[in-house]
Amino acid sequence: MQVIVVGCGKVGRTIAAQLVNEDNDITVVDTNAERVDGISTIYDVMGVVGNATSFKTLSEAGIEHADMLVAVTQSDEVNLLCCVLAKKAGGCRTVARVRNPIYSAERNFLQEKLGVSMTINPEYEAALETSHLLRFPQASEVYSFAKRRTSLISFRVPEGCSLVGMPLRELSKRLSTNVLVCMARRGDDVIIPDGSFEAREGDILSIMAMPGVADEFFRRMGMQKDRVHNALLIGGGKVSFYLAQILDEVGIRSKIIEQDYRRCEELAELLPNATIIHGDGSDQEFLKEEHIETMDSMLAGTGIDEENIILSLYARDIIKYKVVTKLSHMEVNGVVKKLNLDAIVSPRTITAESIVRYVRATRNGMGSNVEVMYKMLDGRAEALEFKIKDDSVVTGVRLADMRLKRDVLVAGIFRDGNLIVPSGSDVIRSGDSVIVITTNIGFQDIHDILA
Repeated sequence: MQVIVVGCGKVGRTIAAQLVNEDNDITVVDTNAERVDGISTIYDVMGVVGNATSFKTLSEAGIEHADMLVAVTQSDEVNLLCCVLAKKAGGCRTVARVRNPIYSAERNFLQEKLGVSMTINPEYEAALETSHLLRFPQASEVYSFAKRRTSLISFRVPEGCSLVGMPLRELSKRLSTNVLVCMARRGDDVIIPDGSFEAREGDILSIMAMPGVADEFFRRMGMQKDRVHNALLIGGGKVSFYLAQILDEVGIRSKIIEQDYRRCEELAELLPNATIIHGDGSDQEFLKEEHIETMDSMLAGTGIDEENIILSLYARDIIKYKVVTKLSHMEVNGVVKKLNLDAIVSPRTITAESIVRYVRATRNGMGSNVEVMYKMLDGRAEALEFKIKDDSVVTGVRLADMRLKRDVLVAGIFRDGNLIVPSGSDVIRSGDSVIVITTNIGFQDIHDILA
């Protein structure tokens, strides 16, 4: 596909890099010549210096022949205007990053009346991911599928866990639960496990299960934690604002600490059920005065990544169940991983993955769409949900009779509101949502799982 990416900041750079790796033709546009030169030098992309709200600049970028325009500048208004112009000039699909809560509330209007194909709010999506992590305090990552009705949950195997030394083929017999262990990380190795795999203490496992079943699994494994009842949100930015709204809907009390007094007044008006405190959330003595030890969970959500990391390291032995660290600018790389933070959310990564998923969906192949796509384990694995639209070579065939590529696992079939943990005798049908875990990167269609 020919894709124009407007905005060469960290998000635009990440999107361009991923789309180039998937054999798309990319043109980047930015008013900053240094940014354009930098990204054009590193990646195989065409660069255009100029304002993308100008038809002349869009023409130079090839809007007449583009399949998609992705606008991720710092300005919502610029992103929306770029999309409107692109739709009029080239008729291509358009994606806008929209961060202002006012615009986010009008998403349907923007898509219907302005012709914007997709809008994404990074801070809202980060808040939503954080709320999922609070739903499962045991988890380091939670990935949602089938319109959030089933989840892929990653967790570290603790000392004394019943899973240690148990061949996976015995798991279903012992537990009688509808759970599938889909992936394991041991040190630097990523493993798609078979029935003979035995977990070790410290392994990071990923299981596929519906929420209630996952709760039962953790209980039987001796890993069940009490439900989170309250959350301390340090920093009163957009992520904390959205998270407080989401938590209020499910009965979790929020306490927000914010340094800016005017922002405190705004939050107090917007969030009547939250407790808003004016103060420095990075001050350990202040946190003690606010009785941090009584909190079940915490989001380190200031605008400074380094501060969030230090806060999380301080709080992880004080907060009862879960500490989530927001990283907006730093790479979630090996150095950060070695800090053993409880859980990390990255609005930039969420945005990039959502847009790459949408590009894949528009490139869909012979009978399915990529509905959901997550990068896992530092990008070395992917979890994908395919919506099966038509009968094809994968429908009506027993999974045991399919010739799957190496390191591919059909982790779940969602049908009629229920998750089927697949066995060799199960078949895929038209209308199913099929969840696939693989270390093969770049699947576009369900047919790609076949050897």
